[in-house]
Amino acid sequence: MPILQATNIVKVYPNGTRANNNVSLSVDKGEIHAIVGENGAGKSTLMKILYGLEQPTSGEIVLRGQPTVIDHPHRAIDLGIGMVHQNFMLVDSFTVAENIALGREPARGVVVDRQQAIRDTKKLAETYGLAVEPTAKIEVIPVGMRQRVEILKALYRGAEILILDEPTAVLTPKETNDLFAAIRNLVREGKTVIFITHKLREVMEISDRVTVMRQAQTVGTVNTKETSIPELARMMVGREVFMVVDKPPVKRGKAVLEVRDLTYANEAGRPVVNHISFNVNQSEILGIAGVEGNGQTELVEVLTGLRNATTGTATVDSASILNQGPRRVREARVTHIPEDRLTNGIARDASIADNLIIDRYYRAPFALAGFLDLGEIQKNSANLIKEFGILARNGDQPIGSLSGGNMQKVIVAREFSSSPRLLIAAQPTRGVDIGAIEFIHQELVNKRTEGLAILLVSADLQEVMKLADRIMVMYNGEVVAILPNTPDLTEEKLGLYMLGAVRQTPEELEAAR
Repeated sequence: MPILQATNIVKVYPNGTRANNNVSLSVDKGEIHAIVGENGAGKSTLMKILYGLEQPTSGEIVLRGQPTVIDHPHRAIDLGIGMVHQNFMLVDSFTVAENIALGREPARGVVVDRQQAIRDTKKLAETYGLAVEPTAKIEVIPVGMRQRVEILKALYRGAEILILDEPTAVLTPKETNDLFAAIRNLVREGKTVIFITHKLREVMEISDRVTVMRQAQTVGTVNTKETSIPELARMMVGREVFMVVDKPPVKRGKAVLEVRDLTYANEAGRPVVNHISFNVNQSEILGIAGVEGNGQTELVEVLTGLRNATTGTATVDSASILNQGPRRVREARVTHIPEDRLTNGIARDASIADNLIIDRYYRAPFALAGFLDLGEIQKNSANLIKEFGILARNGDQPIGSLSGGNMQKVIVAREFSSSPRLLIAAQPTRGVDIGAIEFIHQELVNKRTEGLAILLVSADLQEVMKLADRIMVMYNGEVVAILPNTPDLTEEKLGLYMLGAVRQTPEELEAAR
């Protein structure tokens, strides 16, 4: 008998959006059950319903054979359902043990028994093979350990069914392997795991069964051993998906971006980007690998004019771009796909047509004698909508009404259509579906082949290795390696650099620059 069943779940929001449309899911006790689907397929909504964060419009949840109403996360926890969110919900200034016991602290009379919390944490960690430091503060431990804390926190509250939402999104290969070992330990101890991810290779490695969702509905559930990555991709998208990028060999040209001794210190005076130097050349993709939070975001924002550097130089075709603001940087023919498209990439309430010229509305052909040329603006949007396969009625449609993948295509279309010399692409496929990923990857490679210099920043190591010609590894704000992306370069080798376990000598870095 399944431990958890959701039958004919419908969720309609007040604005009429149907996020789940007769979705059904059946999870057996003691299995690792993966759920995959494109952006907007309804995965997150279904998980929120199972965890009590949302209420279904109709449908039934059966838990351990009994029809059940889960009207609040506290009710889910009481029923033995725990959820680890993609964005960790930990108190940075508390210790590991304090976070795990938070809200259910052991007590001696009216005093919290911190030593008992530490002992409980150690025992739980040993039982499930989730190594943590009970007395370490969250703010100083690595990302992989923070995730283990989240899992232990759910187990401490008695979770028998554990929902993991994109659990490997910010992990190194070694941390991912450690997590998978821990998940297998959980199942051996009788737990059940629901695993949500967009990484199909991981689905094949860790899961027993896979449920595929598309357009708010369940497409089907298959045994992992009886399917393949291409088959899962086809079920997700509804068509054949070609996972291989056509990347012809090209000769690297001269340096377009030259960065020397660049430092950015935060408000507290701590160097977040620490004396780094590198080049990005014509006809190459330089990929930056590293666990998130090691200075990549700040580096991109300094180079695109969103932050001011503390020291150092950065030039594009020998002209300085530092500390001049975003408009001057763009006028130096630098374009930017930002990691947070909603904050820095689009004007949500504006039309697609306006978003496509938001960085060039004051220049010809879109402006003449101080007036906008509406005909040119409409023609531009119609051409780019067609060229980049943006699913929209027309350019007058508000960009905020598009799916995440189509919003990203608008940004890619805008940044590619400005005749750039340098493209800085930060997390270019984050939060988009597999079909849009396929398209964006090929467009990046095509532009590189045509001569564009591209700086690619991605938390997805597979994406970096798939696209980059050279890979620069950042750790603790420093460049620790610059490596050619050759067939003998493995994720495991890169992972050692990403964790700071090994690094190149200054002489090696200078030669690789």
